[in-house]
Amino acid sequence: MEAITLKMVLDSKANKGDTIMVNEDASLLSATRTMCDAKVGAVLVQNAKQEPVGILSERDILRFCAKNHLDFDRVKVGEVMTRDLIVGTLDSLVKDVQAIMTEKKFRHLPVVDGGKVVGLVSIGDLVRIQLEETDVEVQYLRNFINL
Repeated sequence: MEAITLKMVLDSKANKGDTIMVNEDASLLSATRTMCDAKVGAVLVQNAKQEPVGILSERDILRFCAKNHLDFDRVKVGEVMTRDLIVGTLDSLVKDVQAIMTEKKFRHLPVVDGGKVVGLVSIGDLVRIQLEETDVEVQYLRNFINL
């Protein structure tokens, strides 16, 4: 079985290249609506120069709600997002990325190539491709045994 890379994960996703981005000055309400409309659990946050500066996840929003009772329309994404981005590259191995995501307790990882964001993967994406790979391997072994 060959090692699974983030490139393989991105290539297998139905929404290839559809990384949802919001501006750090957007309202939290607007960003939440964007996430709901796109049916995603996280969006990358960019500055005015369209450079990634953070990530806004469902967890960030829930933590904010639990601590604050402010109007979502007045709060800026930049006040709530996670600023310390951990990123993967196209040749990052899924097993290594899963270990980092588990240790650091986050579920969404931006993928970069040459300094540019090329996608966003979730822990669900990584589990799905590993299950698909395992299914293929099991089928191969069954066919081999039944020869």
